[in-house]
Amino acid sequence: MTDSDENHLIAERRAKLAKLRERGIAFPNDFRRSALAGRLLSANADKSAETLEAEANRVSVAGRMRAKRVMGKASFAKLEDSSGAIQVFLQQQTLGAVYEDFKSWDVGDVIGAEGILFRTKTGELSVRVERLVLLTKSLRPLPDKWHGIADTELRYRRRYVDLIMNEDSRRVFEIRSAIVRYLRSFLDAREFLEVETPMLHPIPGGAAARPFKTHHHALDLDMYLRIAPELYLKRLTVGGFERVYEINRNFRNEGVSTQHNPEFTMLELYQAYADFNDLMEMIEAMFQGLADILLGSRMLRYQGSEFDLSGRFARLTIEEIILANNPQLDPMSLRDLPYLRRVCDDMSIPHKASDGPGKLQIEIFEKTSEHTLQQPTFAYAYPAEVSPLSRCNDRDPFVTDRWEFFIGGRELANGFSELNDPEEQARRFKEQVERKAAGDEEAMYYDADYVRALEYGMPPAAGLGLGVDRLVMLFTNSPSIRDVLLFPHMRPET
Repeated sequence: MTDSDENHLIAERRAKLAKLRERGIAFPNDFRRSALAGRLLSANADKSAETLEAEANRVSVAGRMRAKRVMGKASFAKLEDSSGAIQVFLQQQTLGAVYEDFKSWDVGDVIGAEGILFRTKTGELSVRVERLVLLTKSLRPLPDKWHGIADTELRYRRRYVDLIMNEDSRRVFEIRSAIVRYLRSFLDAREFLEVETPMLHPIPGGAAARPFKTHHHALDLDMYLRIAPELYLKRLTVGGFERVYEINRNFRNEGVSTQHNPEFTMLELYQAYADFNDLMEMIEAMFQGLADILLGSRMLRYQGSEFDLSGRFARLTIEEIILANNPQLDPMSLRDLPYLRRVCDDMSIPHKASDGPGKLQIEIFEKTSEHTLQQPTFAYAYPAEVSPLSRCNDRDPFVTDRWEFFIGGRELANGFSELNDPEEQARRFKEQVERKAAGDEEAMYYDADYVRALEYGMPPAAGLGLGVDRLVMLFTNSPSIRDVLLFPHMRPET
């Protein structure tokens, strides 16, 4: 349909709306629905035409008209609500003047219909309408029902139309809602307390990321949109809440891609008297439970690949993974700074003069190895240099008791034993400040109040963050994060 054709149809519909206004209330809100289409179809699936006629069940249905077929003195239409679509049968003899009005109504209009359930000669459950109301006049024509919105970018921009036309899109967001419900029930059953922490922070913290900055006029104070709730949730652990979680919105002033959106949803939780091993077992149970409920199988298919969620997930150290994918490297030199700099130069991996061996290890890991972690894998023993909030390993202080969880080469979760030593935390914050001064925009700020909280004493604990958007992508077989966000961020329309 050309813009000219669409403008002509819009003009016609506006003229129809003008006539409705002249006759009275154009957008009435006095019709009450008694049943949903999908439930009527399910509840009456086995009933014969004779049974339905004997029952004479009166129902009121309402929804968007998705199709209409006018045949002189009788017509059919399809009404679609949130549960499905049902056919309505209209007769001039029964409806009188309203029937004549119906002939001028358009596909896309929202209609209310009251009448008796019956089955047509072809066996389709329908409503024989005795009362018909135009509830909402649609001013814009819907896209072709067979093709929907062919332009992917337009689907994201006009999600409301995509949802009208595309049952698969609606299903994605229904599954998203089911996933969030499952996460809550999973943690509630383990006696975690759901909490809410601030989204405006005076000091951005809890992750290595560039924040969005704003200004609080009443306080005359620069503030930042939350990049992570971590430091507030751990303050609650200090305060005596031993198991807490938050399903939260985070904001990071970073790029947009198939895997990244500046505004995203995370599940973050903290558990006292636990370590990173306990959280690996929790992630295993969580993913397996989701697979059981959503798929009925622990074999997950995503974008042409199969992932086995049954059994124990693989556990490999960062250094083991690097060496497995780079057998030419010297295992005895993986912590030697001059050696790692030469390796990065040979591999054309950018690095800074301020980067230490831990940072360079992770640069090599991300460039050469991360994408190889296809089956469910915990990559653990992250260098302390890139883990400023994690507890160092007791036997090897170069690394921390931290893991990241990968499926299909993508990180879905990050967990670690928490650093609860206030003096060590203060030292690491100072290192981050030095990195920021050297030009690292994602380095953390020094949070003096958080250090003070630790000085009151935080019990040994472990915490994790799970990317909800990427989790939904995985379980809905969606290739882009935009497919699982109702309104993804996009450049303004030109």
